[in-house]
Amino acid sequence: MRIFTNLAELKAAKGEHLGYSDWREISQERVDLFADATDDHQWIHVDPERAKDGPFGGTIGHGYLTLSLLPTLVSELYQVGGLRMAINYGLNKVRFPRPVPVGSRVRAGAEIADVKGTPSGTLVNLRVTIEVEGVDRPACIADTLTLFVPQE
Repeated sequence: MRIFTNLAELKAAKGEHLGYSDWREISQERVDLFADATDDHQWIHVDPERAKDGPFGGTIGHGYLTLSLLPTLVSELYQVGGLRMAINYGLNKVRFPRPVPVGSRVRAGAEIADVKGTPSGTLVNLRVTIEVEGVDRPACIADTLTLFVPQE
């Protein structure tokens, strides 16, 4: 866990890699709950029997399920002090180069890609890479934007 005591320290760390989160298992139960929450019940996600003969040899997690894990995984990587609040400002780019097989484990690594001052605070572009354990190619690469608003 990298701890920045203020926004000036965070800005000085532009370009640094923040390390890796703990591993998280992607269980069929988690995938099924996500399917229920999003009404995306495509068989490649929720039908293990049919998916055995499908293109991935079993069920896979939704790409958006993988993306939805970013806040919890990234929260293990860094903290910033001296803030009034931090706001999810959106995403610049997201790619899903590889599926996440059910039963596999994922973790996040992140790099501070850019830091910009704005009238409202400091906007940070964090490049987050979600890895699947034992697989060379990432499952997700996302440029996330967070607006950090300092205490007054």
